[in-house]
Parts: sequence; C-alpha cells; structure tokens
Amino acid sequence: MSEQVEAQTARQQAALRGQWRRLPLIESPRLRWGLAIGAVVYLILALASVEVDWQRVTEGAGRAVNFLGAFMRPDFVSRYDDIVAGLLESLTMTLTSTVIGVLLAIPVGLGAARNISPLPIYFFCRAIIAVSRTFQEIIIAILFVVMFGFGPFAGMITLAFATIGFMAKLLAEDVEDLDWRQVEAVRATGASWWQIMNYSIQPQVMPRLIGLSMYRLDINFRESSVIGIVGAGGIGATLNTSLSRYEYDTSAAILLIIIAIVLLCEYSSSHVRRWTQ
Repeated sequence: MSEQVEAQTARQQAALRGQWRRLPLIESPRLRWGLAIGAVVYLILALASVEVDWQRVTEGAGRAVNFLGAFMRPDFVSRYDDIVAGLLESLTMTLTSTVIGVLLAIPVGLGAARNISPLPIYFFCRAIIAVSRTFQEIIIAILFVVMFGFGPFAGMITLAFATIGFMAKLLAEDVEDLDWRQVEAVRATGASWWQIMNYSIQPQVMPRLIGLSMYRLDINFRESSVIGIVGAGGIGATLNTSLSRYEYDTSAAILLIIIAIVLLCEYSSSHVRRWTQ
C-alpha cells in the first residue's frame, strides 16, 4: 500500500514538472517485457514455419515485372468487344443486385431491431443476417454457380444475398440507436404502427440508408470483378481470361477501367452522403 502511495506521489510531482506520462496498460514491467518477448519469438517461429519456394518466387518476379510494365502500354483495342460486354455485365449485376438487396434488407433490418420488433421476429431476422454475413462473396458465388450455372445470374444473386446482410445489420443498429423521443411524440398523437414508422423512424434513418446504399453499390461493383473469376460473369471473367492467356496488356486495361469506375463511384457516393446528411 505504501509503495502505491509513493508511486502516486511521484507521478503527481512529475506532473507538476510537466513530465507526466500515461499509466501503462500492464502495470508489471516483468509481465510487459515477457509478453513483448513472447510475441517476438512467436512471430519469428511463425515466419520460420512458412515454406517458401524461392525458385518460384524468382520466376514470378519476372512475370510481375512484365505485368507491371503492361500498365505503361494498356491495350484497350484487341479485346474491345469482350471488355465492353464484361463491363456492361458487371454494371448491370451491380445495379440490379444493389436495388434488390436494399429492398429486401429493409424489412429484415427493421425486424432485426430489438426496440421495435417482437422477440421471435428479432431472432429470425438476426439469423438471416448472420447467415448472409458468414461467408465471403466468392464462396457464395461458387455455390450459386453450381446451382444456376455460369453467367451473370449467379453473380447477381450472390451480390444481392451479400447486400441483405450488410445493409440489414447497419439499418438495425441505426434503428436501435435512434432518438426514441420522436417516436414517443408521434405515438402520443394516436398514430398507427405504419404512421410511427413513416413519420418518426424513417426520417431519422433514411439519410444514412441512402449513404450506405451508395457505399454498397461501390462494394458490389468491386466484388463483381472478383466473383467473375469463379464463373459468375462480369468483367472479372474477362480479366481472368486475359490473365490465363498472359495478355497482360489487356489485363492492365481492364484493371485501369475498374480503378476509374471505383474512383467515380467513390466520389459520387461521398457527394450523395454529404447531400443527404
């Protein structure tokens, strides 16, 4: 006890001299150093356990240089028709899946909000969100490609399914955190359940819902490029074909187009979020 009092006094005197330092998260110096040394040893052992084929790394380095060099001379012409078709397919998948996913996510998100939903509906909607968020899009895409075959239909369902979990979870959290005084004020007028939703809850969550929808549109376009690699259509399939043929000039052109569209979506979504909020 006396040591703690002395330490506190010393800290107060140091603070008066302008030498105050924040208390460490772990008070014992031995334990702090022990954890630090243990973490370093574990990291060294983990790196040592990684098997690296240095010959393959050397061969891949040459291909990487060729691929990076292709960005200096991208080829937009040789596969122009394939690039345009894949790009239109990705944009169609992105827009359709986002609209369908957001429309389906709204009732699921409202049902997953504990403060406005009965307990059975709450658990059911939370289960839907959990299932939707459990797997990465590429895993879901493989499943839907097996079910529906190759093409953009499997990709559209994949992105819509992922959108439901993403949007419903964030919408439910917004509803649970809203200002309940507005809801009570509307309810005191004798409003029905639908009127309460329309005049007290919807105005509070709509700006963020619009902003999140634009953000999800951006995510879905990027994911459409990834799931195309497993046969779910879109520009990703065109990119995969060009890479498998070692047509790095065409691959560079496709990647530059994807980067440009993502930047455009990012700028547009940030502008819409500022406008709505």
